[in-house]
Amino acid sequence: MAANQEKVWIGFDLGGTKMLTVAYDQKWGELGRRRRKTRGRDGSDSGVERIGSTIDRLLDESKIGRDALAGIGIGCPGPIDLERGRILTTPNLGWDDVEVANYLRKRFDCPVLVVNDVDAGIYGEYRFGSAKGSRCAVGIFPGTGVGGGCVYEGRILHGGGISCMEVGHTRISSSSRASGYDLPGTVEAEASRLTIAAEAAKAAMRGDAPYLAKKVGTDLADIRSGAIADAIENGDKSIKTLVEQASEAIGLAVVNLVHILCPDKVVLGGGLVEAMEDLIVGTVRKTARQNVMSVYKDRFEVVAAKLGDDAGVLGAAACARQELANES
Repeated sequence: MAANQEKVWIGFDLGGTKMLTVAYDQKWGELGRRRRKTRGRDGSDSGVERIGSTIDRLLDESKIGRDALAGIGIGCPGPIDLERGRILTTPNLGWDDVEVANYLRKRFDCPVLVVNDVDAGIYGEYRFGSAKGSRCAVGIFPGTGVGGGCVYEGRILHGGGISCMEVGHTRISSSSRASGYDLPGTVEAEASRLTIAAEAAKAAMRGDAPYLAKKVGTDLADIRSGAIADAIENGDKSIKTLVEQASEAIGLAVVNLVHILCPDKVVLGGGLVEAMEDLIVGTVRKTARQNVMSVYKDRFEVVAAKLGDDAGVLGAAACARQELANES
C-alpha cells in the first residue's frame, strides 16, 4: 500500500434474501457498494464463498487493493459464536456451523469481526441514526424472521461468547403457530413478513383482499413488503388488520424488553417497517404504552430506523473498527 493511501473498512450485511457490502474511509465516507442475492441461481458459489466473492467484486469495482483493508465487519442472522466468528445456526437460511471469520481472514489477510445482523443494525442506528446518544437502545427488525439487538452504554449487549437478544424467538402468544424455530407463539411466528404474507395469501384466496389478489396473486414469493403496503393503500382492510395484529405482537415484545432493560429508545427497522412506517410504528408504540407498568410509560420512545439498508453495513464496519482498532 502506498504511504499516503488511507485504510479502508468493509461493512457487510448478510440478509435473508439479499446481501450488501460497502467500503468506507476513515471518516465513514462511502467508497463503493455492492448488492447481491444471498442465494445464487447459477450455482457458481454459495454460503461463505458467496460472501467472499461479493467483497472481491466490491474491491475490484472500487479499485481498492487488499493491502488497504483495515478490517471487515459482518452482520449475520441467527446466534453467533463471537469468539470464533462463526454462524451457529440461521433457521431462515439453513446455514449451520459456518466458519465466516476464519474464511474471510485467510482470503483477505485482514482482521474480521462477525456479529448478529440486528446487533449490527442497532449499533449503526446508535452511532449514526435514530438512536444516537442513547444509554440503552433496543432494535427489533421484522423481516423474513424477527431479529433483535441491543446497545447498552455504548457496547453491543452480548452473552458469554455468544450473541443474544433473540427477541423473535421469545413467546408472546398461546397460538400454536410456529416459525423456523419449534417453539410456537413466538414474536417471529406472529409478526414476521412471512407470517403476514401467508395470512395475506389466505385472505386473497378467500376473496377478502381483492386488490392483492388482482395485482399480486397468492404466491408467497410475490407478497413482499411493498405489495402488502400497496394493498392496504388500495383498500384491502383485511391486510391492514393483519399488519396491525403483527405490530401488536411486536408491541408486546417491547413491553417485555422495557420491563427487563428499560431502554430509552426502541428502534424498529427493516423493509416491512420502511414500507408501512406510520402504521407499524404507531401500533407498536400504542400497544407498548398501554401495557407497560405505569412507572415505565414515559421512559422510552419507539422510533423508526433512519439509515435503511445502511444501518447493518455501517454498524458492522463501525463495530469492527471499535473492537479491532480499539476505537473509543
